[in-house]
Amino acid sequence: MQKPLEGIRVLEWGIFHAGPGGPAILSDMGADVIKIEKPGTGDPIRQVSQYKNIDFNLGASSNMFFQAANRGKKSVTIDLARSEGRQLAYDLVEKSDVFFTNIRSSTVERMKMDYPTLSEINPSLIYATVTSYGSQGPDADQGGFDFQGQGRAGLMYSLGEPNMSPGLAQFGIADQTTAIMASYQVVIALLMRERFGIGQKVEVSLLGAVSYIMYMNNLTALLAGRDVPRHEQASADPLRNYYCCKDAKWLVLTDHPKSENWSVICELIGHTELIHNPDFKDRESRMQNSKELVAIFNKAFLTRTRDEWLDLFKEKNLIICQVNTSMEAVKDIQMKENGYIVDFDHPEMGKISIPGFPIQFSRAEINNNLVAPKLGEHTFSVLKGVNSYSDEYLEKLRKDKII
Repeated sequence: MQKPLEGIRVLEWGIFHAGPGGPAILSDMGADVIKIEKPGTGDPIRQVSQYKNIDFNLGASSNMFFQAANRGKKSVTIDLARSEGRQLAYDLVEKSDVFFTNIRSSTVERMKMDYPTLSEINPSLIYATVTSYGSQGPDADQGGFDFQGQGRAGLMYSLGEPNMSPGLAQFGIADQTTAIMASYQVVIALLMRERFGIGQKVEVSLLGAVSYIMYMNNLTALLAGRDVPRHEQASADPLRNYYCCKDAKWLVLTDHPKSENWSVICELIGHTELIHNPDFKDRESRMQNSKELVAIFNKAFLTRTRDEWLDLFKEKNLIICQVNTSMEAVKDIQMKENGYIVDFDHPEMGKISIPGFPIQFSRAEINNNLVAPKLGEHTFSVLKGVNSYSDEYLEKLRKDKII
């Protein structure tokens, strides 16, 4: 079967995750992604080794973070600070469909790798950028990482309970959200080029991507003039809440506001006396007396294990599921059966499991991959294969430390 982006060449000049993560997704879809890195050092994410007691090293001078953001790519080392190096990049741009960068705009302009320059070389080029806070405004050229995306877009105040400090989601939630949006912008631009014959510049930011997943929160702030309240388990709607079970595992229950499942749920938790209690006769009264009800529900759910509750509720076709840790999530049968976790034969680690592409195609193939390139691994093969440089010329460039 064909791959969705088979035949598309992407030239990337990016670092860390929010930028390179986008082309990694394009690689999953079959694009040929060439990553330009600085000779000798490469992408700084190559040096990330540990967080607390988690060792990210995978051997052979690689780590999980680099693999995740650069799977399936080819690494070409070019010194873009030198004119000879830029010319190599320009020659690649001429034969590429997409140029992708998350380098700060001031650096991009200084290196003469900006859109006006590259579009002169290749008018049909899709020039995709990722910034921290957008290309306009006073902070347009400010740097930012995952935490800045979570913080500035309001995500941190949507996590946790009232009166708690802002919450942070680990690892790379904002980065990966931005990477998904970055790949999305490229696919849209490629579709427009196919339909209308135009190349163009497209841009997304950490702030923009995370604020977009906060759509309902932002809409509430704009139209209702208030912050969305953080979820307080003790006083929230008892039928839209999470509960701890006998085995110290958690589940989360959601019943539609207009459903008629109140009596069924009361029977399941062993409190039929609640059914005809006038204090809980309808959704509005249950919300007004939610603290009392949640306290009853909390005690009730502690009488059985999580799996026992899940079985009981599923028998009645009620909306409920387990609250998984990451270790539980990757072992969840639904993850495996739907290809969200897939088997992969890594050339160094052997048979492992990795996250799979979340979209299923009936007539297309996806590259589920976790092999990222060694620094400069493809420099000679790419420059010789794409630009037809001679071995002698490439060797001279290597001796001059341009590649």
